[in-house]
Amino acid sequence: MSTAHWTTISLSTGPFTVIAADGTVLASGWTEDPEYLTALIHPALRPGTLTHIDDLGSISTAAVRYDEGDVTAIDDVPVRQLSGDFVTHAWDVLRRVTPGKQVTYSELAERAGNGAAHRAAATTCARNAAALFVPCHRVQRRDGTLGGFRYGLDIKRALIAHEAEHTAEAAA
Repeated sequence: MSTAHWTTISLSTGPFTVIAADGTVLASGWTEDPEYLTALIHPALRPGTLTHIDDLGSISTAAVRYDEGDVTAIDDVPVRQLSGDFVTHAWDVLRRVTPGKQVTYSELAERAGNGAAHRAAATTCARNAAALFVPCHRVQRRDGTLGGFRYGLDIKRALIAHEAEHTAEAAA
């Protein structure tokens, strides 16, 4: 991939940067440093040129709408990541975890077709370059603790609380 664009959006959880090409998220996260995110992109997808723009259109809109309480706004945003078969499939499975719900690493492994692969499920989260759009914040340990999150547990807690609040509002 030769050219991608990036922007930083101000969300309630902090500055959120997205790198995208052709309307597809390649990387995203709570940083203002696009080079940090570029390093997370699989080498086969890593752009040669990265250009700042103020707005990524529907991608920016989805992130803002999510932040404003439409926690399903991110669901249809295209994402492209590469890894091995299990991890790539598990990223797709993770995108189908209902907002406001949590799954364990073991449950993610089972949903991805290999219940014994809980360590690979943890790797799925650790290698996820497209935070928020691939909602690894919805995965927790079997004992109910949060586990890790690249951007810190405070942001993970805030995302979980945000989704719980807004899915409860929608159900009321």
